[in-house]
Amino acid sequence: MGQFFDKDTFNAVDHAKFRTRLQKQICELKEILERPDFSDGPATIGAELEMYLVDPQGLPAAKNAELIKRMQHSQLSEELNQFNLEFNLSPVPAMGQPFTAMEGELRSMLNRLQTKASEINTRIVPIGILPTLKNEHLQRHFMSDLPRYRALTHQLSASKGEPFLVDINGQDSLKMRCDEVTLEGANTSFQVHLKVPADRFADMFNAAQLITPLVLALAGNSPTFMGKRLWQETRIALFKQSIDNRVRSLTQWRQPARVSFGQGWVRRGAWEFFAENIALYPPILPFLFAEDKKFAELNLHHGTVWSWNRAVFEPKHGGHLRIEFRAFPAGPTVTDMMANAALVIGWTQALSGDIDRYLVKMPFQYAEYNFYRAAQRGLDAEILWPQRYQHEPIETPAYEVIKTLLPLAAKGLRELSVETKEIDTVMAVIEARLANKQTGAIWQLNTLQKYEGRLSREESLTTMLNDYMTNMTLGHPVSTWA
Repeated sequence: MGQFFDKDTFNAVDHAKFRTRLQKQICELKEILERPDFSDGPATIGAELEMYLVDPQGLPAAKNAELIKRMQHSQLSEELNQFNLEFNLSPVPAMGQPFTAMEGELRSMLNRLQTKASEINTRIVPIGILPTLKNEHLQRHFMSDLPRYRALTHQLSASKGEPFLVDINGQDSLKMRCDEVTLEGANTSFQVHLKVPADRFADMFNAAQLITPLVLALAGNSPTFMGKRLWQETRIALFKQSIDNRVRSLTQWRQPARVSFGQGWVRRGAWEFFAENIALYPPILPFLFAEDKKFAELNLHHGTVWSWNRAVFEPKHGGHLRIEFRAFPAGPTVTDMMANAALVIGWTQALSGDIDRYLVKMPFQYAEYNFYRAAQRGLDAEILWPQRYQHEPIETPAYEVIKTLLPLAAKGLRELSVETKEIDTVMAVIEARLANKQTGAIWQLNTLQKYEGRLSREESLTTMLNDYMTNMTLGHPVSTWA
């Protein structure tokens, strides 16, 4: 979806040519992915951070284009809404001190961004959902005026034919309708990439799916939306519902959602995802690229199916495969985000070597169940987790599963040749968060409750956000926040 193009309306001829190219490219991709040693070589790690821009009152500031113009940096781009911004980190080798390298680049960029943002009376906030966001900020005039976003809005809204419905229940309940896909832009994330060999992709991806709910339970940072206390990670429900263009009355069978945890365990390799997305989801952005843009249409279509973990095919420089972890929120601090990245990568690597032992005890629908329970209840979630001597599925507190499995994350990082000191540093952040049982979401809810003893809900949300930004600027992990 980061690809820029100059067209926002499409006709039947565009759709027909686009589908033809998809069929041609999926056949070519199969041949490439079956080459011996494809995507071999040392593992690399990358990431993308989405951020909010806020004004002095803590409300969304529609200034992403102005800030990008001032920064003049190729790794920055506008997001769907004008109060969101994305920074693409440089890929780093997994060997050595990858998280220190990423942290250094990200801190430097955030400092530069904040300096430039201050010139236009704006602040940078990495947070899953801005607590002060209101319905008025989700109207069309807040959308970034770029062809790809105009096209996305037109295509999803036209296929839906009616407003998008949001229905989320937590401590409070929220029901609302919205005609705009700007709802999707309320969610900001920290997306992590891991390069993996093609011949190990299935095992690595299945391991990623298995452990993502555990990391999500520890990483929650989006507990409010529209002034309501909802899920620990409300983004998961909101993103799915905000662009759900299915018309359920059209069929008696369950249509696949464009935002999902997946359709099942991977059987053989990454090709399945690309073929599946062509077969199950009609194109919504049938833009035709120049002929020399290899696999551009396939990757564009693949980018309009928003799986929480995604296979990524990079055709340049000989090509490689990546797993993109998309479920984790932005914030609270750079230190916390690096620890989340280390945890998910370490667990994925470690469990992939023995993944079959887990999968025989874990039907895919149980992993999906765990994902939504972790998003809803965080560390208090009861999840289904494989037992050593299992004779039936047993619910276990997510907190206990995480505590038991933590040593495996360190083991996986060692397998990737991450330095011992680096491993100790990132694991200490996770251990402290678990010991104090304080995630970003838990801190936000507890702080909100404290202020509501003497302030209104709206005032409490603003005051809590101010405290959040102060703590975020200091940079200490969320486990230490008072």
